[in-house]
Amino acid sequence: MIVYNVTVSIEANIAEDWLKWMKEVHIPDVMGTGKFVEQNIFKLISVENEQNTYTIQYSCESIEDYNDYIANYAPKLQEEHNARYKDKFVAFRTLLKRV
Repeated sequence: MIVYNVTVSIEANIAEDWLKWMKEVHIPDVMGTGKFVEQNIFKLISVENEQNTYTIQYSCESIEDYNDYIANYAPKLQEEHNARYKDKFVAFRTLLKRV
């Protein structure tokens, strides 16, 4: 199992809108690609002064599914996110393998 982990810190004044949009639009769009079998969204609570940091984890069966997502779907979906929340967030991505 491969986990694509996206961590996002979002500005406080738009955090509620962002979370709603992620749950109602972006995450369903990512899952709609058919490349992932499960998703979870978590709010970080262990970092002081980071009240609006979230991690979204998408699980896929294989590295091939992940690579196909990155090549064929991620650019468009990331651009939609960037256009909507430009200069209002910081994100980084990691790839995990279940052992």
